[in-house]
Amino acid sequence: MAKPIGIFDSGLGGLTVARAISGAFPAENLVYLGDTARVPYGTRSAGTVVKYAIACAERLLSFDIKLLVVACNTASGVALAELQARLDIPVVGVIQPGARAGIKATRTGRIGILATAGTVASGAYERAIHSESEAMKVFARAAPLFVPLAEEGWVTGEVPELAARRYLQPLADVDVDTIVLGCTHYPLLSETIHRAAAELLGHDVAIVDSAAATAATLSTMLAGSSIAAGPPGSLQILVTDLPGQFGSAASRFLGKPVDGLDIHAIDL
Repeated sequence: MAKPIGIFDSGLGGLTVARAISGAFPAENLVYLGDTARVPYGTRSAGTVVKYAIACAERLLSFDIKLLVVACNTASGVALAELQARLDIPVVGVIQPGARAGIKATRTGRIGILATAGTVASGAYERAIHSESEAMKVFARAAPLFVPLAEEGWVTGEVPELAARRYLQPLADVDVDTIVLGCTHYPLLSETIHRAAAELLGHDVAIVDSAAATAATLSTMLAGSSIAAGPPGSLQILVTDLPGQFGSAASRFLGKPVDGLDIHAIDL
């Protein structure tokens, strides 16, 4: 049996990454860990996030994973290098793939970032984009209300539309032509974000989903590994708290019903 891919996040949002990976590699077995007892990571110190990330990674290693995906933007920003140094398997985060996809999508070199306050404050996307191209102009904007809206399933209608317009106005003022969704919750609101941005800017705008960009990156990461082929792979979910509540919201992030989904509560 092919070894599984491990994925971890502080909570629900990383399931959009699991969904993208499953779509790109349908025969792969996935093990997802949501650290729901300690969500959100964005309000923690860098040292604490590194400690949490190591604990999540070590637990996933017990499943003999062949590759680790850090689906949390905060952990990707502060703990990726530490995990890559510690683990003898490939480790990929969501920030660098999203940054590269943003650079590829832009025509004017003016890229907007929508992310949580913690990710914006870290400057992680600016560093990632400028490490690829110093010519890019990067404008980051925190959009914290998008997280509870996504978890409640309020992804269309008046409330998310008003929030989108408020958060996007500063990006429209500097005339970005590309917006990177720098939080794994935000793809659920991508249609609302796209529509509001186009109306404010007066022209179309490219919306970059870092979850999809991360899945695309795995083709290279798996080049030296066995890629599963055959029947659909499995998805096993581990959570550190509230498995019932997690399961009730998971279907929105996975884009399919979760009846019979394998969810286990664990301690780290």
